[in-house]
Amino acid sequence: MKAIWVSLILAMTITGCGGDTVSKPVAQGKISDGKSFAGTCRAAVFEGSEFTRCTAVPGRQAVQTKLNGTSGSPLRSLNALERLRTKSNAAVAFAVNAGMYDDDGRPIGYYVENGERLKKLNQKEGGGNFHLLPNGVFFGGSDKWEIRTADDFSDTITKRPMFATQSGPMLVINGKFHPKISDNGESVNIRNAVGVDAQGRAHFVISEVPVSFGRLARFMRDELGCDNALYLDGTVSSLWYPAGDRQDTGYPLGPLIVVTNAAKEPV
Repeated sequence: MKAIWVSLILAMTITGCGGDTVSKPVAQGKISDGKSFAGTCRAAVFEGSEFTRCTAVPGRQAVQTKLNGTSGSPLRSLNALERLRTKSNAAVAFAVNAGMYDDDGRPIGYYVENGERLKKLNQKEGGGNFHLLPNGVFFGGSDKWEIRTADDFSDTITKRPMFATQSGPMLVINGKFHPKISDNGESVNIRNAVGVDAQGRAHFVISEVPVSFGRLARFMRDELGCDNALYLDGTVSSLWYPAGDRQDTGYPLGPLIVVTNAAKEPV
């Protein structure tokens, strides 16, 4: 078994799924020695903050979205995802929370699973991180993945992707940082994000300590080479990484992103 330890991360107030802070502890597995470990995920330190990054490579991994269980209701946890025990479940490389959601665990933005659209694109204005415009969409098929702003997605994408999830804000947009994100703002939190680099690889990142939006954005662009990166959520950010004996628990989740190793069937 990999050497891990569990830390309980406490925050102060709950804002549903689109805000930064929550009231319960989240149990997060963490690599004890800070070194790289086997498989698709690795530990990293950037500007003094610890991160875990998991990489999906076209042709080696497949990316899917997953919302509901066999009952037709949202799974709400990584543990429930594991309990599905489908044939391809053994091939799970890792899974993460896939963006922001309502009180019932259903996505508040564009969401596609196995080619079926379950939620239309959300271009409304409002409060919270999701509406810190521009927000964006992570989408694709079996071997090509992209991130675009919601407006760009609406204007240019005419064919429905096999999977998609909308979240916000965008962290990096065509190589530039989101105009409303400061270098190191006062708001710090456990955060996770996804970015796509020039080779088409998708990098999923979760911070192991509270960080600002600015630091997370710099890590995505300057360290991982992602010209486009999308914020997924804060504090509820969770990772299931079977090879590292890690499965984060604590908060009811919404839609999930599942990355499998050469999976032929949807999870």
